Amino acid sequence: MSGIANFINIGERTNITGSAKFKKLIMEGDYATALDVARQQVENGAQIIDVNMDEGLLDSAEAMTTFLNLIASEPDISRVPVMIDSSKFEVIEAGLKCVQGRSVVNSISLKEGEEAFLEQARTVRRYGAAVVVMAFDENGQAETAQHKFDICKRSFDLLTEQAGFDPWDIIFDPNIFAVATGIEDHNNYAVAFFEATRMIKEAMPHCHVSGGLSNASFSFRGNNAVREAMHSAFLYHAIPLGLDMAIVNAGQITVYDDIPDELRDRVEDVLLNRRDDATERLLEVADKYKGSGEATKKEDPKWRELEVEKRLEHALVHGITDFVIDDTEECRHKADKPLDVIEGPLMDGMNVVGDLFGAGKMFLPQVVKSARVMKTAVGHLLPYMEEEKRRTGDTSAKGKVLMATVKGDVHDIGKNIVGVVLQCNNYDVVDLGVMVPTEDILTKAREEKADIIGLSGLITPSLDRMVEVASEMKRQDFDLPLLIGGATTSKKHTALKVAPEYEHGVIHVDDASKAVGVVSKLLSKTARTSYLDEILATQEQMRATSDRGGDRPTLPFAEARANAFDGGWDSYSPPAPQSPGLHVIDDMPVETLAEYIDWTPFFATWEMRGKYPAILDDPDKGAVARELYDNAKAMLGRIISEGWFTPRAVVGLWPANSDGDDLIVWTDEDRKTEAARLPQLRQQSRKSKDRPNMSLADLVAPKGIDDWIGGFAVTAGPEAHDLAEQYKADGNDYDSIMVQALGDRIAEAFAEALHARVRRSLWGYAPDERLDNEALVAEQYRGIRPAPGYPACPDHTDKDSLFALLDAPRHTGIELTESYAMWPAAAVSGFYFSHPGARYFGIGRIGPDQVADYARRKGMDLAEAERWLAPSLAYAPNRNAGRDETERKIA
Repeated sequence: MSGIANFINIGERTNITGSAKFKKLIMEGDYATALDVARQQVENGAQIIDVNMDEGLLDSAEAMTTFLNLIASEPDISRVPVMIDSSKFEVIEAGLKCVQGRSVVNSISLKEGEEAFLEQARTVRRYGAAVVVMAFDENGQAETAQHKFDICKRSFDLLTEQAGFDPWDIIFDPNIFAVATGIEDHNNYAVAFFEATRMIKEAMPHCHVSGGLSNASFSFRGNNAVREAMHSAFLYHAIPLGLDMAIVNAGQITVYDDIPDELRDRVEDVLLNRRDDATERLLEVADKYKGSGEATKKEDPKWRELEVEKRLEHALVHGITDFVIDDTEECRHKADKPLDVIEGPLMDGMNVVGDLFGAGKMFLPQVVKSARVMKTAVGHLLPYMEEEKRRTGDTSAKGKVLMATVKGDVHDIGKNIVGVVLQCNNYDVVDLGVMVPTEDILTKAREEKADIIGLSGLITPSLDRMVEVASEMKRQDFDLPLLIGGATTSKKHTALKVAPEYEHGVIHVDDASKAVGVVSKLLSKTARTSYLDEILATQEQMRATSDRGGDRPTLPFAEARANAFDGGWDSYSPPAPQSPGLHVIDDMPVETLAEYIDWTPFFATWEMRGKYPAILDDPDKGAVARELYDNAKAMLGRIISEGWFTPRAVVGLWPANSDGDDLIVWTDEDRKTEAARLPQLRQQSRKSKDRPNMSLADLVAPKGIDDWIGGFAVTAGPEAHDLAEQYKADGNDYDSIMVQALGDRIAEAFAEALHARVRRSLWGYAPDERLDNEALVAEQYRGIRPAPGYPACPDHTDKDSLFALLDAPRHTGIELTESYAMWPAAAVSGFYFSHPGARYFGIGRIGPDQVADYARRKGMDLAEAERWLAPSLAYAPNRNAGRDETERKIA
C-alpha cells in the first residue's frame, strides 16, 4: 500500500471493547492467553498496542494494572509502546503508574471544559506520556471538518501554552465515523476526516493525527473483504494528507493495489462521497467478495505467470526478494552452469535497472534495493559456482575494483553507494573500509589482482593522501587506472594535483550514477585508450588554463585587517553564560533529536537532489522520495523504540577575548591565564560598499571587555557504524546505507538541538526564542556555530585545541584521526559565538602574506600551513616565485 511504510499501526485486539476474544479472556482472568493476543499484534506489525479495560462488570483499574505489569515482563511485547485507552481517567492514571518507558494516553478531550482538560493534561505530562486528544468539546463530537479543526486548534493552544506540552507529544483524533450506513448525513464523514487531517497538519505540522480505523467500515461487519478494502483505501487517501497512525488490526490490512478494480472503485465512491448512490452500488457487489478477505489479495500476481527470466527481471526492477531464490534455482536447472544465470537473466535484469537508472526513471534507493535482490540470487548460486570454479577455474565478474577511504578519513557512505552500483552491474568490488594507509591499498590491489583502484575522502587533508597514493603507484610501477571521489574532490583538483603524479589514468567520478560508465570504458579493450586520451586532454587543458590565470589577486593583508567587522564594543555588552564551564549532555534521546532533523541533506546522500519537503511531490522522483522517506521514518522509529543509538555531547562555555586575529580562551574569570590561543583567518577579497573582511576573531570582544566563547562536540554514538557493517555483512546494503545516513542526520540534529539549548538556557542569551524546525534550518536564530575545517575556519587542526578544551574523547568517546576527522563518523563539533551580528561566512581565497602570518601565529612551518590551507590558497605554493616570496615574508 502506497505510503504505509512510515505509518504507525496501533494494534486494536487488546481492547476489551473491540475484541470479543480478548474480552472473554480478561473476564475469565486468563491473562496468560491474553498476553498471546498482544504478542500476536506485535508480530503482525503493530508498533503500538492499544490496551482498554472498560467493562462495567470489571475492576478496570486493577485489570489495567495487572495486564500492563505482565506486559513489562515480556520483552517481545514490551519493546513497543503502550497506548493506555480508557474513558475513565482514574484507569488511565492507574496505567501510567505501572507502564515502563514512554506511553500514549488515549484520550482526553474538552467535553468537560477547559479546567478538567488542563488538569488531566498536566497529569499526563507529569508521567512523561504523549496524549491523544479527541475532537470532542462541550457541545459533543465534531462531525464537520471545520468543527474538528477548531476543537483541535483550541486544544493545541491550551496544551502548548498552559500545560507545557511539546507539539510532537500531541496526537489528534478527529473522529472516524461509519460511512455507507444508509443515512444521508453520514455520507461525508470520511471526507470530513480527510479534510480535517489536512487542515490540522497545515496549521500544526509537528503534531500527529490518529483515528480508529475500524469505525469507517462498521456498516459491513461480517464482511472482511469489504472492510479490509475500505481500511486500505481509507489509509491510501488519509496518509498523504497527514494521518500518522491508526488503531487497526495490524494483520488485516490489504495492499491497495491488490484490491479488485470493481471493489476499489465502489469503496472509493463511498469514502470520497463521489456519487449519491455510492452506498447502494457498494452493497450490490459486497456479497460477491464476502468471506475471509482472500478475494482482495493477489496471492498469484500476474507477473508470477511470466517466464522465469522475466520474473527475475521484474523482481530486480521492483526490489522484490520474496521469490528470487525459487526463480534463481529454476534458472539454474535450465542453464548449463551457474555462471550462466548471472551472465544471462540476472545481468539482463540488472541491465534494465541500469538503463532505467541512467535515464532517470529509477533512483538510487531503488537501485540499492535491486542490489539486495541480486545479492540474494548470487548468494544462492555461490556454492554451485564455487563447485563449478573448482572443476573449471571459471570466474564470474566483469572486472575487479578495489575501493578505500584514505588514511585519516572515516567517511564512506558515498564509497559504499558506488560499490553497490558497481556490484549491481556484476563488477567484483573489494572494499577496504575507512582510514586505509597507502601501502595497505597498494598491497591489497596486488593481492586481489584488481583492475581499478578507487579512492574516497571527505575532509580536505584527504586530498593530499590521494596525491600520495598516486605518487606511490608511480613509484611501484602500477598501471591500473585510479578513480578519485568524495565531497572535497573535484575534476580541477584531480587534474592539477593528482593526475600529474601518475600517468596511467586518474579519473574524477562525481556521483555513483557515472561510476558504471567510467569503469566500463576503463575495462573495455576497445574504448579504454580513446577514453583515457580524452580524459588526459581535458586535464591538460585545465592545467593550461590554470597556469595562464596566474595567481589570484587578493587585498593586501594589512588592508583586509583594517576593514575588520566592527562589533560595536563601545555600546554592546556581551552576555555572560547562565551556566559557564563544561557540561556533559546525555539526556537528549533520539526521540527528541528527530524533531530537529533537516531532511534535505538526507536525500542528497542518496543522490536525490531537491529540497525537503518539496522533493516528495517532485513529478519525476516524488514517488521514490516518498518511499525512501517512509523507509527512513520506519527505521528511525526502530532506532527510537529499540534504543539503537546512544547520543552524547559535551559543551563548554569559557571566558574569551580577541587579540588581533587570535581568539584567547581564558582558564577562568580572572582572565590572566590562557587556556588556549586560536589564530583565525580573515577574508582577503576586495569588498564592495561597506562590507567588512570578516574573521571569527571579530565576533569576540578585545581584551578589557568581558566576553565568552563556546565549544561543543556531539555524536549519535558508535552504533551507526557497527549496524551498517552488520547490515553490509548480511548483504543488506540498502539498510547499511540507510542507518549511516540516519546516523549523520541525527548527529547534525543533535548539533542543532544543542545549539538551541545553549541559546535558551546554558548561555541563555535568547531565553524566549521559539523557532520551528524550518526556521532553525534557515538559521533564523542569533549566534553561529562554525566548525573547524569549514568555510569560516578552514584549518582542521583547530579541532585539536577544541577537543582539548572540551576533553571530548573522555566525555563523548569521539576521537580525532591524524587528519583530524572525527570517529565515529556520525559526529559534529564546532564553536559558539553569541554576537548578534554574527553570520556564517567563508574565508575564501587568501594570499601568501596572510599564510605567512598565520603560520607564524600557529607555530607551523610554511609548508605545513600551506598543506592545511590548500583549498583556500590564492597562489600556487609549488612555484618557486610564490614560495620565495612567501618564505621571505615569514622570515
